[in-house]
Amino acid sequence: MRIVIEQPEDGEEDLVIFRCRNISSEIIAQQSDVKPKPQDDMMIAYIGSEIHRVSCGDVFYFETVDNKSFIYCDNEVYESKQKLYEIEALNVDDFLRISKSTIINLSKIKTLTPSMSGRLEALLHNGEIVVISRQYVSALKKKLGV
Repeated sequence: MRIVIEQPEDGEEDLVIFRCRNISSEIIAQQSDVKPKPQDDMMIAYIGSEIHRVSCGDVFYFETVDNKSFIYCDNEVYESKQKLYEIEALNVDDFLRISKSTIINLSKIKTLTPSMSGRLEALLHNGEIVVISRQYVSALKKKLGV
C-alpha cells in the first residue's frame, strides 16, 4: 500500500481519495474517521424534494427498508441518503445498532420487554415498538449497564 499526501493550492478544497481493490471494514473505518462530522449533531434529511435539518437528539431510530434509509422522529419520517453503516460511524453516544436494519436512540427507550427466542422489544416514548435482535441484546445490555 502506498500513501500520498499533497497540500491543495489556495482556493482548492481538501480531497481524500481511497483507491482499493476490496472495500474492507478497515477502509470503511478510515473513511468515517476522515469524513467531516455533522455540525451540532445535525443530519440532512428529506421528505420528497424538501431538505430538512434534523437534530440527532430528535431521532427515535433509523431503519433501512428496500435499500432506503429512513429517520423516524416523534411525528415525522424522513429519508436519508446515508447508508446505515455511515450513520453508525457517526459515533453518537446514544445510538446503537439493534438489528441488521435498525439503529436506535437509547435515550428514547421507555421500557424493554423480553420476547421470543432471546430477543427484546423496546417500547419507545412515541409509542412505537422495535425489536432488538438476539445477537445485539448483549451489546445493548452492556451499553445500558444491565
